[in-house]
Amino acid sequence: MPATTRSFPGPTAPTVRAGVLTMAMAAVGVLGGCQSAVEVDPGPTASAPVCAEVLRALPDELAGAERRSTTSQASAAWGEDPAITLRCGVQPPGPTTDRCITAEAANGTSVDWVVTELGDVEGGWQFTTYGRVPAIELTVPVFHAGNASDADPTTLLVDLGEAVDIIGAERSCLGLDDV
Repeated sequence: MPATTRSFPGPTAPTVRAGVLTMAMAAVGVLGGCQSAVEVDPGPTASAPVCAEVLRALPDELAGAERRSTTSQASAAWGEDPAITLRCGVQPPGPTTDRCITAEAANGTSVDWVVTELGDVEGGWQFTTYGRVPAIELTVPVFHAGNASDADPTTLLVDLGEAVDIIGAERSCLGLDDV
């Protein structure tokens, strides 16, 4: 009597793919648990389509800090807590006597920002685009300003200029010389 061999079916390709996918998702869950999403309140017009375009164009790294996930639409964050945060869709500032600076990049991009020094416990600066609708707000805690070139938080504005410039300028800052 001839010997019979019996073969057992091995795992099918879809089964193997499902197993690999499950392991990958578990790894992401473990690694992703190291840093939680940064809580950021959405701007009033965060759903503006141009905000999605701006977010896609933002850098993955800012002032040496890696980009992180956030809890709201049209927002971004970089670095450890307190993180650098950006919100698109905030209320544009009207005419103001607050300090307004122009960040110019080597590629010719020029963006005007209204500067507010934050007096809260952590300190830092808040920059809001001027003359763009919707406006973008960038909050830079002192912790990260010290990581920027010689503690100058305005250098971050140049790094964001190309993405922010997706929202066209309707007005620009005026200085005393312009009046």
